Amino acid sequence: MTVTEIPLLSLVTWAPIIGGVAVLFVGDDEPAKARRLALVVAIATFIISLPLYTAFDPGTAAMQFQEYAPWIPQFNIHYHLGVDGFSMPLILLTIFMTVLVVIAGWEIIQYRVSQYMAAFLIMEGLMVGMFASVDAILFYVFFEAMLIPMFLVIGIWGGPRRVYATIKFFLYTFLGSVFMLVALIYLYFQSNSFDIPTFQKLPLSMNEQVLIFFAFLAAFSVKVPMWPVHTWLPDAHVEAPTGGSVILAAITLKIGGYGFLRFILPIAPDAARSLDWLIISLSLIAVVYIGLVALIQQDMKKLIAYSSIAHMGFVTLGFFIVFNIVQRTGHLTGAQMGMEGGMVQMISHGFISGALFLCVGVMYDRLHSRQIADYGGVVNTMPTFAAFMVLFCMANAGLPGTSGFVGEFMVILSSFKGGFWIAFLASATLILGAAYSLWLVKRVIFGEVTNAGVAGLKDINRREFVVLGLLAVMVLLVGVWPEPLVKVMHASVNNLLAHVTVSKIGAGLALTQF
Repeated sequence: MTVTEIPLLSLVTWAPIIGGVAVLFVGDDEPAKARRLALVVAIATFIISLPLYTAFDPGTAAMQFQEYAPWIPQFNIHYHLGVDGFSMPLILLTIFMTVLVVIAGWEIIQYRVSQYMAAFLIMEGLMVGMFASVDAILFYVFFEAMLIPMFLVIGIWGGPRRVYATIKFFLYTFLGSVFMLVALIYLYFQSNSFDIPTFQKLPLSMNEQVLIFFAFLAAFSVKVPMWPVHTWLPDAHVEAPTGGSVILAAITLKIGGYGFLRFILPIAPDAARSLDWLIISLSLIAVVYIGLVALIQQDMKKLIAYSSIAHMGFVTLGFFIVFNIVQRTGHLTGAQMGMEGGMVQMISHGFISGALFLCVGVMYDRLHSRQIADYGGVVNTMPTFAAFMVLFCMANAGLPGTSGFVGEFMVILSSFKGGFWIAFLASATLILGAAYSLWLVKRVIFGEVTNAGVAGLKDINRREFVVLGLLAVMVLLVGVWPEPLVKVMHASVNNLLAHVTVSKIGAGLALTQF
């Protein structure tokens, strides 16, 4: 039996879910046992997932590692899994970050330990299943189910306003996904199937595409989140425990970007071409306006949360600049760079934002404050930690040699082919990102020790060093050698670009005249 014949996707989907249930049954009477079992499950899932990359064929855009079984045959609903160049990197990111979250919560979480660890393992499996789903109903089930463990994580282990934050998070996400379900049902009646590739081949009229475009946009713009439906994110981050913030920033936001690639662009390409100005405008507002909002934050978590919204604006900009580029230049060269830059930015942001929230968690665990004003001169008492935080802040600002530079550079470079003013506004993030990142470093890390609390801080321990060290390695590795990441996307990006530059209106698929 070859690697591709092993049901790897089912293993990495259901192993953490079953493992999470097992951890739950350990109970709170044996927290040490719950921690050890959770770590074993998380690491085992990561090891099992490695062949998804090593045996992946980057030369094809077809779904790989496919698994297929009837689920509800009377409605043509199937248990159908597969990965391509879009989903495979996000699955590996999800599994990798879950290992770090389990380690990060090892000592910090002291009550309901088994439930905490189980929630993250179950959420990991649900997110992996969502990224791997080829059947739309299977995708929707995983998409909705992952709300439950995140809702519980924030609601049980969150801050003083956790109830408000959880309800707001749930309502925003759930209400948006209702429109997605309506769109999926409509597409089913047009195709008699819930197979996502079948949806992508449907010759839909412009009116149909526009309605489907906005239905999916309602669901995925909340996840990104795009302005003006971004307001749930800062509240959720502030109230969430450190592990919840890490998964929210590193993985949950990426579901929105993934939805654009899997549903909006391939299913409604003509509507996307006609409405690209809307997404580009909202993306630039996120880059510029939200970047300015980040500058005035006094809570470190809020600053990083707004920074995440600004950086995700780069992702959607990279995905939709394609139409401007093709219209102006007549070829796809710059468009390919923009879309791949958006994908690289998603993965890079997963590492960087996760690392920054972990850094805030390290300080909060010691001083029990996230207010910038309560810190100052941390480098004097926590030099090793300070080195890590400075590195991640520099990466957040797009420093060359870090992963934060690669995606932003690719998107900005492609934006010049789409229009000078788009590129000019997009480039503002280089200034704003440096401004709020360096301003944070200056006030928190450098200078003289400002109070007795900072003077009594102890540097990071071995466990914290391992977590931050692994993230630092990934940030630097992608920054100096992005090719292993980019090459797995080439075929999928080229296939999607060829698809979205062809009209689906009417029965034929004639080339669109730009």
